[in-house]
Amino acid sequence: MAESMKGMKRTHRCTEVTSTLAGQEVVVMGWVQKSRNKGGIIFVDLRDRSGLLQIIFEEADAGIENFKKAEKLRSEFVIAVRGIVEKRSGAVNKNLKTGDIEIRAKELRILSEAETPPFPIEEDSKTKEELRLKYRYLDLRRPDIQRNLMLRSQAVMVVRNFLAEEGFLEIETPMLTKSTPEGARDYLVPSRVHPGTFYALPQSPQLFKQLLMCSGYDRYFQIARCFRDEDLRADRQPEFTQIDMELSFVDVDDVIDVNERLLARLFKEILDVDVKLPIQRMTWQEAMDRYGSDKPDTRFGMELVNVSDVVKDCGFSVFKDAVAAGGTVRGINAKGQGGMSRKKIDALVRFVKDYGAKGLAYIAIAEDGSRKSSFAKFMTDEEMDALIGAMDGCPGDLLLFAADKNKVVWDCLGALRVELAGQMGLLDKKQFNFLWITEFPLLEWSEEQNRYTAMHHPFTMPMEEDLDLLDTDPGKVRAKAYDIVLNGTELGGGSVRIFQDHIQEKMFEVLGFTKEEAYDRFGFLLNAFKYGVPPHAGLAYGLDRLIMLMTGSDSIRDVIAFPKVKDASCLMTNAPDVVDDKQLEELSIQVCVDEQ
Repeated sequence: MAESMKGMKRTHRCTEVTSTLAGQEVVVMGWVQKSRNKGGIIFVDLRDRSGLLQIIFEEADAGIENFKKAEKLRSEFVIAVRGIVEKRSGAVNKNLKTGDIEIRAKELRILSEAETPPFPIEEDSKTKEELRLKYRYLDLRRPDIQRNLMLRSQAVMVVRNFLAEEGFLEIETPMLTKSTPEGARDYLVPSRVHPGTFYALPQSPQLFKQLLMCSGYDRYFQIARCFRDEDLRADRQPEFTQIDMELSFVDVDDVIDVNERLLARLFKEILDVDVKLPIQRMTWQEAMDRYGSDKPDTRFGMELVNVSDVVKDCGFSVFKDAVAAGGTVRGINAKGQGGMSRKKIDALVRFVKDYGAKGLAYIAIAEDGSRKSSFAKFMTDEEMDALIGAMDGCPGDLLLFAADKNKVVWDCLGALRVELAGQMGLLDKKQFNFLWITEFPLLEWSEEQNRYTAMHHPFTMPMEEDLDLLDTDPGKVRAKAYDIVLNGTELGGGSVRIFQDHIQEKMFEVLGFTKEEAYDRFGFLLNAFKYGVPPHAGLAYGLDRLIMLMTGSDSIRDVIAFPKVKDASCLMTNAPDVVDDKQLEELSIQVCVDEQ
């Protein structure tokens, strides 16, 4: 039967008990990690969020009643212990923060008994994730998950303190908003008071933070909950958290400056890592040409090489035809991989097909200089030598080539270089390579909608020198947009906003909106702009992604207390779930299930 805490107050968390307290009485509380009865003496490892502490029960010190209770202890029992701090009589455990001391128990209270958990509560659990997420409240007891969430809390505090020092005001924006479908799908919330109408959960606070700039608040930030109804990946959830900010009377350099100093403070205080400032900047075009990605991982080389000019007249029709059709031929040099087996190379061919490539051509150069190639029979020796020379190919290297439209070549080789780097052990999680990507294209063409869409959002400012191209060649217009990238992951992005009416109207025109359609979607913002709007810009970080990288986790699920799984469901609560017909009736909703 569970006992009360009455009259007993915790004095320390487990790892707050140190050798400086030797001889003193303390009260500790937590969960039993394990219990070992050695006959006449019982050793118990007590766990709380701070770590482990060894407790010793002997009948002479604890009394027969407490000793008998200690004999019943099992994993995950919740207990309170009053005892004396002693230096360990046995060997010191150097792997534990409290490895040089123990508590000699004088009193034990069993506050709560526990059934045997469905999996061990231990670090680096090998239990299947589905089971762990079903019992997430137990999974959250694991020390590695607890460290992740404590680091997350500390990081948010550092961010808040830094931004407050920089003159930012923390202001909350609404969770129930108007649907403006010009991005990911919205999560919709039906209104009971206004039957047949819906709120949308915010994909970001974008419009409201711009309104705050119109309202004169100058510098805003928010730790904002956001929602997007889209397919999940390791670094994506249907609900997520942003560090969101907006600044008035600034341009690109101002936003980058304050954020570089924020990142430097954050990584120094939390990880004791020095971020070298200023952070390198790279244009979108350069990033795509060199790395095939607008969020390149620069911890290793293996950059893309454009060999189109070298092979445009060669005998291999795949290369020649790709260049003739306006595409490119590019390659990467996997140094030291020339001995890769044909089976592994075939696996790489299958890998790039997931990114739209029709195939992958290769030249494997053995250590003795001999070559194996998938296309050598179509090329002369001179053409092969020129290609290998262009790729800086040496004995022991594996040269891999893609030939297609630029986007396909970029996508497949950009992903392939990261895949190879992983196989080659080049991805050091303790190395933090930051990079700003700038001058994104303002627009991208949607074949599905047969119109231009905004690469970021419709309020992104074009670069001033490209404004004339909005009328003549919109696809070439660059945006005053910037992303901050860390180790191949986009940490955050932002832009300078349009604040002049004529540019905003032109933007809507290029996007195919009539004036009426623009006002129907964004009228409240456009009306606000009639009353004096300052130049403004902003940026938002994905907090979950940031903490994932700071902790070296493989998934953002490891840094979120209660995450969803791949189909956006919660295995612990079984959400989403059906609701009562009465609730639907109140909302004027009828559910029609598609039988197909």
